[in-house]
Amino acid sequence: MTSHSHTHSLNHSHVHTNNKKILAISFIIIGLFMVIEIVGGFIANSLALLSDGLHMFSDTVSLGVALIAFIYSEKNATSSKTFGYKRFEVLAALFNGVTLFVISIVIIVEAIKRFLAPPEVQSTEMFIISLVGLIVNIVVALIMFKGGDTNHNLNMRGAFIHVLGDLLGSVGAIIASILIWTFNFTIADPIASIVVSLLILKSAYGITKSSINILMEGTPSDIDLEQIIYTIMGHEEIQNVHDYHVWTISNDMNALSCHAVVDKSLTIEACEQLLKQIEHELAHLNIQHMTIQLETPKHQHDESILCSGVMHQHSH
Repeated sequence: MTSHSHTHSLNHSHVHTNNKKILAISFIIIGLFMVIEIVGGFIANSLALLSDGLHMFSDTVSLGVALIAFIYSEKNATSSKTFGYKRFEVLAALFNGVTLFVISIVIIVEAIKRFLAPPEVQSTEMFIISLVGLIVNIVVALIMFKGGDTNHNLNMRGAFIHVLGDLLGSVGAIIASILIWTFNFTIADPIASIVVSLLILKSAYGITKSSINILMEGTPSDIDLEQIIYTIMGHEEIQNVHDYHVWTISNDMNALSCHAVVDKSLTIEACEQLLKQIEHELAHLNIQHMTIQLETPKHQHDESILCSGVMHQHSH
């Protein structure tokens, strides 16, 4: 006996479309500013402009990867990819998390070198570049924060933190350029770089950890496994629950599978009603896709039983 229930949320589709649109706009703005910075760096023979332009290049790549992931994850399921390509978003988030780590470490290493041998810093040029960069990043960050799902979607959050990292970097560079210009305090530049890098590292750790947990089929952090088992066992028809697994397919889809033991006297209609009740209750516990097999205490996996049901519920 199989019971199917499919519900589709227009809200999720709307959020997903918004995320794509926001990333596309952000990608264009950051990309254009990157080109202006690099070209300007060559014309002005400015290392500060060039290095900041290369940092923006890493952001542009990350935003591009995140955008491709959103587009790719919408591809339909196939016989070889039965859940579709939804995990592509998680892979993009992992990529962004790792690149944030690498960028932060590189900046910290460079900052340590500058502590040991402070270079000549053009504070006026540094201030102008940082101010323009700050304005660009504030615009992009506001677009992302207001229009995109930066709280729940790992892929979107990874891209957003890249932009936030640049924004913080611009703030740090503005403060450092003022200190250098006013007090000739040259180590303000590496101090600002290290502070910003440590903040980025913290966020990078969170994104990378969450992505790896999803790819390792770990229990989602927003799921209370004991509460789920308690809810299933709360029905008097259920004698025992075993072989239970809860994992995340993508940012917006948690899945559960388990075996539930029921009395062999339970009718097919009663089984179906029981599955519908459990399906409804688990949907409120943030489980969007579930498969529950009902079996008797004497159930053998290679034998047919009187009451074997699979309830499958999939919500977008």
